[in-house]
Amino acid sequence: MARRFVVEADGGSRGNPGPAGYGAVVSDAETGETLAEVAEYIGTATNNVAEYKGLVAGLRAAYALDPEAEVRVRMDSKLVIEQMSGRWKIKHPDMRPLATEAKAVFPAGRISYEWIPRERNKHADRLANEAMDAGKRGEQWRPKVPPGGTLAAGAPEAAAPADDALAEPAAAGAPAVGWGSADLGTPATFVLLRHGETPLTPEKRFSGSGGTDPGLSPVGRHQAERVAAALAARGTIQAVVTSPLLRCRETADVVARRLGLDVRVDEGLRETDFGAWEGLTFAEVKERFPDDLAAWLASSKAAPTGGGESFAAVARRVALSRDKLIARYPGRTVLLVTHVTPIKTLVRLALGAPPEALFRMELSAASLSAVAYYADGNASLRLLNETAHLR
Repeated sequence: MARRFVVEADGGSRGNPGPAGYGAVVSDAETGETLAEVAEYIGTATNNVAEYKGLVAGLRAAYALDPEAEVRVRMDSKLVIEQMSGRWKIKHPDMRPLATEAKAVFPAGRISYEWIPRERNKHADRLANEAMDAGKRGEQWRPKVPPGGTLAAGAPEAAAPADDALAEPAAAGAPAVGWGSADLGTPATFVLLRHGETPLTPEKRFSGSGGTDPGLSPVGRHQAERVAAALAARGTIQAVVTSPLLRCRETADVVARRLGLDVRVDEGLRETDFGAWEGLTFAEVKERFPDDLAAWLASSKAAPTGGGESFAAVARRVALSRDKLIARYPGRTVLLVTHVTPIKTLVRLALGAPPEALFRMELSAASLSAVAYYADGNASLRLLNETAHLR
C-alpha cells in the first residue's frame, strides 16, 4: 500500500504585499507523526503568493520522503484550496505559475485538498512566522525536524557544514556571488559531472535512457580517474549522487572510491529517452525522420520519434530531483554524476533561460559545472564545462 501523508501549509505577508514567508509540515496520515518541516522567508510578496509557495514547498517535501505517496493537503486559505480543487478559476497572473508548479509534483489522482479553519493550521502558521522573523534578522530559517524523523519542538538546531564550493572563496570585501549573500547562509551546491566517454560519445550518436546503456570506454575510464583526482585535491565534495545509467554509475564509482564516499542513485538524473533515435547520428535522424527532428528542434514539448521524451518532460523530472536533493543536502556540496540534458537543464533553470538555451551550450565528456542554490530560492551558476583536469 502507498504511504499516506498530510501536508499542512500556510503563508503570510506583513503588509500584503510586504515581508513574507511560508511554512509547511508533512505528517504521517496514520500516526500523526511529523516527518518534515519546511519554511522560508521570500522577501516582499502578497499573502496569496506566500500561501501558494508554502503549498509547493510542502508537496516537494512530501515527494522527497516518498514520490509514490498519497497526499491530503490541508490549508486555511479558501482561495488556494478552491483553485487547486478546480472549483474556482485562477485569474491572477502571479498565481497561475505557482498552481502549475504545485500540480506537477504529484499526479492528480494521488492528491486531494481540504479547507481547515486557521486554528487547526497552527503548526504551518508558526513555521511561516518563524521564517519571517528569521528573514527580519537577516538569518536563514532551519528546520527542527529532520526529513523522515521527529525531533521535539524547541530542540537545538544543527548548523550547516561549511562549504568551500568548487571554486576559490571570494576575496574579502568582494560582492556576494549571484543572489546569494552571507545573510542567507551556506547554499546547497551541486557540482555537475558529465560521465566519461562511451564508445558512442566520439561518434556523436544519440545515447539516452532508451538505448543500449553503454558503459565507459577505456578513454572514459581514464577521464573518470582524472576527474576523481581533481575533486579529491579540491576536497569539497560531501556526497555523491548518480544517474542510474551504467556510464554514470561507473564514473561515480571511480570518483566515490577516491573520495571515500557512498553513491546514491537518483532516477530523475537519467538522460532523455530519445526513442527511435537511440544510437543514430544527427545526420541519420535528419535523413530518416526530417519532420520529427524539425518539430523537436522547434519546441521543447515535441518528443523524438517512437515515444521518446520531450525536453519539457525532462525538465519537470529534473526540477523535482533538484528540489528533493536541495532538501536532502542543505548547505552541502554534492557531486551529481549525470548526462548532457540534465546538466544543461539545471543550468538553464538556474539562469532562467528559455528552453532553446539547451542548444546553445557545449558540455564535454567528464566536464564539471556547478550551481549554488540559496535559501531565498535563487540560484547562481558558478562554473560551466570545466575540462582543465583532462589536459
